[in-house]
Amino acid sequence: MTLTVPAEWAPHRAMWLGFPSHADLWEDDLAAAQAEVAALARALAGPGGERVRLLTGSPQGLEDARRLLGDADGVDIVPGAFGDIWLRDTGPIFAKDGDNLTARAFRFNGWGGKYALEHDDTVATQIAQAAAVPLAAHGFILEGGAVDHDGAGTVLTTGQCVLNPNRNPGWTEAEAEAALAASLGARKVLWLGDGLANDHTDGHVDNLARFVAPGVVACPVAWGRGDPNAQAYDDAARRLGAMTDATGAALKVVRIPSPGWIDAAEGGAAPASHMNFLIANTAVIAPIYEPRPGELAVQALETLFPGRKVIGLPSRAILTGGGSFHCITQQEPA
Repeated sequence: MTLTVPAEWAPHRAMWLGFPSHADLWEDDLAAAQAEVAALARALAGPGGERVRLLTGSPQGLEDARRLLGDADGVDIVPGAFGDIWLRDTGPIFAKDGDNLTARAFRFNGWGGKYALEHDDTVATQIAQAAAVPLAAHGFILEGGAVDHDGAGTVLTTGQCVLNPNRNPGWTEAEAEAALAASLGARKVLWLGDGLANDHTDGHVDNLARFVAPGVVACPVAWGRGDPNAQAYDDAARRLGAMTDATGAALKVVRIPSPGWIDAAEGGAAPASHMNFLIANTAVIAPIYEPRPGELAVQALETLFPGRKVIGLPSRAILTGGGSFHCITQQEPA
């Protein structure tokens, strides 16, 4: 058997999506965040060609989801329990072991001990059981947003996150690569440096760089004056330009306009990124924060995904929780 994580552009049988379910966490942003997630669910189930499995995290969240999406074709509302909606990190990573689909679960410690919320450590089990997929548990800490896959064994990540002592203290690159090989079938790990400023995930790669096709990686280019991540974007592009994938092929690097400086509610810059797009079966859905850079990002993604409809949707309210569309979803491969 050959273990591998299918590329996100490979066919899905479902797309898991977290629904904001806790007023004490989202406060004044709850209704707006729920509306943005509902719009994402409808886009995924419509032009996205997905069977959406919307996981709720509380009885009130279940009631709100049914009110907003109970009539939506292609959206299954699944009662559950979670701390918050970041299923990319708390849920399993689905992999193929030969022809067999498996769910790979990892320890979750609230992004290095920052946010320890009840039930988040049970989400991977809930999703695997609901998907009727066997679960393989691994004893090290890893979030799904920290790794990106090309479907052929190449894994893209950042040292800032995966080698952070608040995850697996003392890990070296070699130890991390061995763990990723055993758990996810990684044949080659590509190491980037730092992620976005003020990102509580400590630099998840799905805000910095993403595989968009075999041998092709997208990463941002700074937009506007004072982009807080200009140096991180250029460093990532330089590193990627010197890398090869697991087949030995040189990577092609495509730059996509960043959102620029987006104010965070608590002050400073928010970790807003067009890289947090989501590849659905028949569409690509990108988070939009400001009209002009968002329009340019959509145009750039259209050149990279000619067979899919590219849709930009607002994600300002979801961003107040620290992430966007990719962070709150997990694809279940066909």
